[in-house]
Amino acid sequence: MATALVSQENVVASLVSRTGRHLQRYDKGRRQVVGCIPYRYKNGSSNTLEVEDELEVLVISSQKGKGMLFPKGGWELDETIKQAASRETYEEAGVKGNVEHQLGHWTFQSRTHGTDYDGYLFPLHVKEVLDFWPEKNNRQRKWMSVEEARECCQRWWMKEALDVLVDRLAGRQQLGEEEMGSCSLSYQAKSNL
Repeated sequence: MATALVSQENVVASLVSRTGRHLQRYDKGRRQVVGCIPYRYKNGSSNTLEVEDELEVLVISSQKGKGMLFPKGGWELDETIKQAASRETYEEAGVKGNVEHQLGHWTFQSRTHGTDYDGYLFPLHVKEVLDFWPEKNNRQRKWMSVEEARECCQRWWMKEALDVLVDRLAGRQQLGEEEMGSCSLSYQAKSNL
């Protein structure tokens, strides 16, 4: 019975978002904000000619319900930057996956506070979409195409990060195709011997 109670407490605790800014990082007075662009491929495949046509990204509604954006929030003192990005994505969007190499760093002005923030975004290749997550009742989430996300995302710096992601994934795909081409060429060369 005690085991079930502990498990239940752990589940409840994991469904609570961190709040407050007293433990968040600041640099030269600028709040440090981190997040992810959650992505997946349609039909579970990345073997297509056009990455942008097969790529889906997950956007969420803002807390105030006006517009869509990628999950992001404060980077706290007890976390690495990737841990913070992963946590924010879990809390706000209800997805888990692999946080990849940083897409970039942007300085932008907060719409509500009128101060400059530093923003860092990472790609998160989604491996799990959860039915329950901390901000499920506060936010809507929606998978959409890259073009749809560019149109509805309300933050310029997030749109730039999305372009970096698309370019990076297209570069990976091109590199994979070139490697496959060289493999088949070397196989043909050996078979001609």
